[in-house]
Amino acid sequence: QVQLVESGGGLVQAGGSLRLSCAASGSIFRVNVMGWYRQAPGKQRELVAVVISGGSTNYADSVKGRFTISRDNTKNTVHLQMNSLKPEDTATYYCNAVFQETLFTGSSSVWGQGTLVTVSS
Repeated sequence: QVQLVESGGGLVQAGGSLRLSCAASGSIFRVNVMGWYRQAPGKQRELVAVVISGGSTNYADSVKGRFTISRDNTKNTVHLQMNSLKPEDTATYYCNAVFQETLFTGSSSVWGQGTLVTVSS
C-alpha cells in the first residue's frame, strides 16, 4: 500500500512564505507524477502545481511566479515553496502521486491527508 505523508502547513501573514513537503512510501516501482492541489472552504479542489518524472512542471495561473515545485526522484518526495502568500491562498493543500507498483502494472493515484495553510491579512 502506498502512502503520502505531508508536512509544512501552518499560519502565516500575507507576504510570508511556507514550504510544504510530501513523501511517498510503500510498494512503488516508479512515481510518474507528483503534485499539489488545494481546496478552500466551499470550493472545488484545484490544481496548484505538478511535476513529472522528467522534471517538467505545470502551475496554476494564480500561483505562477510565487510558488515553486521541486522533486527528489530518489526519495519520492515533492516540495512546494510558497512565497508572497496571499489570503486567497488559504486552503487545505493535498499532495498527489501517480505511480506504478511494478513495471508491468498500470498507473494508480494516491492522495495525502491534507495540510492546512492559512494566510492572514
